[in-house]
Amino acid sequence: METKEFEFKGSVMNGFLMLFVNIAVIILAIVGIVYSIIQLDASNGAMGGWELGASVLLIVINIIMWCGMMQLEPNEARVTTWFGKYAGTFAQTGFYWINPFYGTKKVSLRARNLDAEPIKVNDKTGNPVMIGLVLVWKLKDTYKALFEVDTQTMAAAPNTVGSDTKGLMKALESFVRVQSDAALRQVAGQYAYDDEDSKTGEPTLRSSADEINEQLEQKLDERLALAGIEVVEARINYLAYAPEIAAVMLRRQQASAIITAREKIVEGAVSMVKMALDKLSSEEVVELDDDKKAAMVSNLLVVLCGDDNAQPVVNTGTLNH
Repeated sequence: METKEFEFKGSVMNGFLMLFVNIAVIILAIVGIVYSIIQLDASNGAMGGWELGASVLLIVINIIMWCGMMQLEPNEARVTTWFGKYAGTFAQTGFYWINPFYGTKKVSLRARNLDAEPIKVNDKTGNPVMIGLVLVWKLKDTYKALFEVDTQTMAAAPNTVGSDTKGLMKALESFVRVQSDAALRQVAGQYAYDDEDSKTGEPTLRSSADEINEQLEQKLDERLALAGIEVVEARINYLAYAPEIAAVMLRRQQASAIITAREKIVEGAVSMVKMALDKLSSEEVVELDDDKKAAMVSNLLVVLCGDDNAQPVVNTGTLNH
């Protein structure tokens, strides 16, 4: 992913040092105001005027300096602007002070997940299916997130200027949700739900999970790169036929499974009949002509392939009666 983000190069000072300086300045300003008032009273207004003005100026400067304080936790960053121009991203963990005239917006670089509700799409063969995904993502490029996607306007509160961190991340989540829906529809439409003929060998949504997930991650990366978002993992977590065709498709699957099972049963029965005939012939247990072999084959196949238990008939006479 091509990044437009760069590190903040402005002056940065230790926050605790500036905290001590600010406290010292406010104490000095208060002392100056008290002293100037005493001087004014003592001189009937002839002295102490400039001390009062200087003390008030110190208080104004002190208020401005307090605005430069910032605290960053792990996997957080501040995007800075200098009167509208991007000035870099500050991501050092700790307590710092920067020029208060820099505009800053705090963003989270922590991983987030999206558990999308299943949506109805048409697969490659036109069958309606329900499909859902789970997505893990995180912010990689703060410049793109703030300045190439209109997250700030979407996140701004009605009566405030700009937007807070929670609002920005909610706007990004909304962007991710919409793009995930579009990518999921695109990928699902390229594959059939299942290989109905079991002969084509083409990948399907049900049987080729790894390939589908790889395609899904690729499409999501392409769509979310615009917002500087990196896809950590994307997986299909729900897959089923739509309710209107689910019952019909279930019967088709059951019929296919029955046919497959019958094929195995017949294949096994034929091999067992052949083995029985060969055994009788090789050990000369009984000599059978073609008609008797045909009758025996028929009886054995009925017994081996039938669903119900066989009901034998005991012949007390000869083979011919």
